[in-house]
Amino acid sequence: QRQLAESGGGLVQAGGSLRLSCLASGRTFSNYAMGWSRQPPGKEREFVAAINWSGEASYYADSEKGRFTISRDNAKNTVYLQMNSLKPEDTAVYYCAAALGPTHISSIYEYEYWGQGTQVFVSS
Repeated sequence: QRQLAESGGGLVQAGGSLRLSCLASGRTFSNYAMGWSRQPPGKEREFVAAINWSGEASYYADSEKGRFTISRDNAKNTVYLQMNSLKPEDTAVYYCAAALGPTHISSIYEYEYWGQGTQVFVSS
């Protein structure tokens, strides 16, 4: 059974950085696109970033471009989200997800497997 487990969340001051990790277990995810989404308090889940199966192409929501970087290490079955220049509005539960050959990689509805999420809180 495929599983995803996020880690690396926590409390950080505005302007700080965090690196989230997502470890995939069970069967391989090396041929899956991987994405990060988040759900701010009281709001719906939204797309943050995604990376294709090979790691050669990445995609970002407009508000994250230049601040966040997604990467993957297929040998370690791990996907990362480096978050810099964090703002209070980045406060959310961050979820890792996997999709096999998505048509629209930035659509959260394309993702089949989801982790339990990791909380990020950015203080002002």
